[in-house]
Amino acid sequence: MTNTLKCVSPIDGEVFAERPVQTLDAARDAAAKGRAAQAAWAARPLAERTRLVMAGVARVGEMNDEIVPELARMMGRPVRYGGEFGGFNERASHMAEIAEQGLAPIEVGEDATFKRYIKRVPLGLVLVVAPWNYPYMTAINTVAPALIAGNAVMLKHATQTLLVGERMARAFHEAGVPEEVFQNIFVDHDTTSALIAGKAFDFVNFTGSVGGGQAMEQAAAGTFTGVGLELGGKDPGYVMEDADLDAALDTLIDGAMFNSGQCCCGIERIYVHESLFDAFVEKAVAIVKGYKLGNPLEAETTIGPMAHVRFAKEVRAQIAEAVEMGATAHIDTFPEDDGAAYLTPQILTGVTHDMRVMRDESFGPVVGIMSVKDDEEAIALMNDSHFGLTASLWTADVDRAMAIGDRIATGTVFMNRADYLDPGLCWTGCKQTGRGGGLSVIGYHNLTRPKSYHLKKVTQ
Repeated sequence: MTNTLKCVSPIDGEVFAERPVQTLDAARDAAAKGRAAQAAWAARPLAERTRLVMAGVARVGEMNDEIVPELARMMGRPVRYGGEFGGFNERASHMAEIAEQGLAPIEVGEDATFKRYIKRVPLGLVLVVAPWNYPYMTAINTVAPALIAGNAVMLKHATQTLLVGERMARAFHEAGVPEEVFQNIFVDHDTTSALIAGKAFDFVNFTGSVGGGQAMEQAAAGTFTGVGLELGGKDPGYVMEDADLDAALDTLIDGAMFNSGQCCCGIERIYVHESLFDAFVEKAVAIVKGYKLGNPLEAETTIGPMAHVRFAKEVRAQIAEAVEMGATAHIDTFPEDDGAAYLTPQILTGVTHDMRVMRDESFGPVVGIMSVKDDEEAIALMNDSHFGLTASLWTADVDRAMAIGDRIATGTVFMNRADYLDPGLCWTGCKQTGRGGGLSVIGYHNLTRPKSYHLKKVTQ
């Protein structure tokens, strides 16, 4: 019997899409074809590779009317938000614009005797293992620069968003990217690990859980295959006494609740200066009470179901444990909460770092809010985490934000904004959030290797 990957829709618990799993031999053959095609692709001019990649991006945009409801059915994001093409296009466009700069040789020196320089050359075959929560934007972070840099790419998408890789590959092929150069594959975890362990790839980029990242590293052990990892997060917001309260509220609560809280850099814990705490909580509760939980295909829905019942179960468990330990839950259960994927968004106070909801990744529509007396207390709490992706600081004082940012163990420091990925900056993390970095010029450096040229001229 052929094994299949099945996407179960959070809307109704029914199978929305399924695809047969490729055998290990078939996957090895696909990897071999990608590796064989890579050299010819890399030999094409940079401008041509860039043009073809951006044509693929544009073709995805032409599919957006089909993609938006498809995403709602696969992972529950309401159609009212219009999908991901804006960010998808922004990230790819920026990487196209800086390609010449990011891939430019480093000129070391030339005189009558020697010419010396360092080139950036493609790694070869890159595996991208993408997550379901922002399936197009997270994938393009690596797919676009990897292809532009001259690599061949294989994309393995999460089962929850089974059709995304298929759509991306079709769009890029229709735009002129050779089929062997960009392939979508349907493989299970064991096959993925076997391919990595068998040195099928020259680089692996993985976005997902800490456990998934550990599995990737274990599979790559001893192969010297590079692995880039973006794993868990428990991103904090800190609202200082001089913050614009309404702006902080709107951004931080949206950052905690948008996409049903299923954002890599979503806000999962908020620290508010004691002088603003009561007002912040009151207004935060009012915002969340105004949400409309429901079918993501309906225009009035502002918060949809979580992508899978098991994800909602973990969030419910964290909330219940916190309340049992003394936390206060401020949002009464919504009528649409079915005890399964449809989950009431929640604001918690009276929380402490003894509670899992303030330590473990929730990845759902819940946020704990704590009062702090000063910067020192806030810094200590923000750093009291196994994760380090982003931190959002709210103040009118840029110098203060920079000084605090220097003391926080995190990949990105935001001031007066949150939950946004600027493609001009390196997307990176520390601690159990992972290692490596995507986008920006550094993204190109991580998808290429340096090659030195030390050329002695023949002189008479």
